[in-house]
Amino acid sequence: MSLLPEDQITIRNVEDADIASIQEIYADEVLHGVSSWEEIPPDQAEMLNRKNGVVGGGYPYRVAVQDDRVVGYAYASSYRPRPGYRFTVENSIYIHKDARGSGLGRLLLKDLINQCEIRGYRQMIAVIGDSENLPSIAFHQKMGFELAGTIKSIGFKFGRWMDSVLMQRPLNDGSNSLPE
Repeated sequence: MSLLPEDQITIRNVEDADIASIQEIYADEVLHGVSSWEEIPPDQAEMLNRKNGVVGGGYPYRVAVQDDRVVGYAYASSYRPRPGYRFTVENSIYIHKDARGSGLGRLLLKDLINQCEIRGYRQMIAVIGDSENLPSIAFHQKMGFELAGTIKSIGFKFGRWMDSVLMQRPLNDGSNSLPE
């Protein structure tokens, strides 16, 4: 799949009809990547349930569409469930395997940041699976994230221990003022 110019990519809110494509994209990452530490891909019913949880919580869930086909998706969710974290979100971005490296992730994350700022969030956390995932770390740095820390050998997948890299980006005024 070759990515069309930006003006031929539509980023919009997720719809239930998108779940089959979302499940396909996510399943590939579960089976072959380190962005998810699940080992068995969830089915479409579970992916719909997860989508409903995100959207029902008032968080943005966006899809990138090219020629009526979902080629990537991104959503924000609660970083932690306690009320003190209510102004902080965690981002998740998944790109179809044939569209990786095309700039689609940048478009989705830029849109997701905007959607989160509209909602008044102040911090965005990226939880990156594995410190060896240098492309994801570099991508987040280019998008304004800074390294917040690394939790060593916290996950085990593909027969090896993996780190979890935490990166952080302020949204809106960040911590420079109190939230409204």
